[in-house]
Amino acid sequence: MNEGEAAVADRFERLQRWAGEQLDWPGVEPVPASEDASFRRYFRVQRGEQSYIVMDAPPEQEDCAPFVHVTGLFRSLGLHVPEILASDLSQGFLLLADLGTRLYLDELDEDSVERLYGDALGALAALQVCAPEEAGLPPYDRRLLLAEMGLFRDWLLGTHLGLQLDGAQQQALDQAFARLADSALEQPQVCVHRDYHSRNLMRCSPHNPGILDYQDAVVGPLSYDLVSLLRDCYIAWPRQRVEDWALGYFELAQQTGILRPEDADEQRFLRWFDWMGVQRHLKAAGIFARLDHRDGKPGYLADIPRTLGYVTEVCSRYPELGALGGITEQVLERL
Repeated sequence: MNEGEAAVADRFERLQRWAGEQLDWPGVEPVPASEDASFRRYFRVQRGEQSYIVMDAPPEQEDCAPFVHVTGLFRSLGLHVPEILASDLSQGFLLLADLGTRLYLDELDEDSVERLYGDALGALAALQVCAPEEAGLPPYDRRLLLAEMGLFRDWLLGTHLGLQLDGAQQQALDQAFARLADSALEQPQVCVHRDYHSRNLMRCSPHNPGILDYQDAVVGPLSYDLVSLLRDCYIAWPRQRVEDWALGYFELAQQTGILRPEDADEQRFLRWFDWMGVQRHLKAAGIFARLDHRDGKPGYLADIPRTLGYVTEVCSRYPELGALGGITEQVLERL
C-alpha cells in the first residue's frame, strides 16, 4: 500500500468510527452510495429499515459550511433536501437523512416525464420566489461566468484535444464569452441551485423531488436552473418539447412574481434560455474533460458530444454565436 492509499484507508477508518459513534452502532459498515464529480464521497449505512448517508468532504479540498448553510435555506423554503443529523466540519464528515436511490435520470421516460418535470419545476419556482438579497448566497458575477467558460478552452480544447486556435478563433471565442455573460447578467437575478438536473434530483414519495448537491448555490440568472433541468447533459428531449416546457415555466414565473411585468417577453425569455444553456454547456464540457485528466474520472467523457450538440444547435440559430458554433463543430469532429 502506497502513501496515498494508506491516507485514504486511514480517512475511511475515521469516517467509519465517527459514523458508528453518531448512530450508536459499533462496527457500522459504510458502502459507496454514489459517484460525485468533486472530491466529496458519499456512503450509505443501513440497519434494517433505517438508512443514512455519510458525506466525506476532506477539509483541505471541500468546505462543508456552504452545504450546511444552503441546506437550512432550502429547508426553510419547504424544499425536500436531506436533513443534517450530525456534523463534524473540522473533519469534513456529515451524517444525512437518506432520500433513497431513485434518481430522476433512471426514472425519466415517456410515461413519467411530464409528472416528474412538473414536480421539479414547481420546486424550482419555490426556490426562485425566495428574496435573493436575504439568501446569503454569493453572486454569479461576470468573473465567475467567464471563468467557467474558460474551462472549455483550457481543459477540452487545450488539455484534452491539444487544439490550437488561431488568432481569429481566439477573438471569436472571447467575443462569444462576453456576449453570453452579458445575457446572463441582464436577466432577473434569483436563487440558483447551479446543478439542477437528473443526477441531482431524486424521485420521492411524498414530497417529490428530493434535491441533492446544492452546496454551490448562488444568486444568478433566472434561466440557469431551468436550462440545467430541461437541456440536461445526461438526457435529451426534442427541442420543441423543451421550449414548450420552458414557456410553461415562463407563465408560472409571471404568476408567482418571479418574472417582472417588464420582463414578460416570450422571445427574450427563450433567448435568455438558449444563451444560458450555451454558457452552461461550455462549462460542463470543460469540467468533463478536467474530471478525466485531473481527477482520473473518464466516465463523463461520453457526455461531451450530447453537451456540445446543444451548443452547436443553438449557435446555428443565432448569427452572433455563429463563430462559436463553428468551433464546437470542429471539436465534435475530433471527439
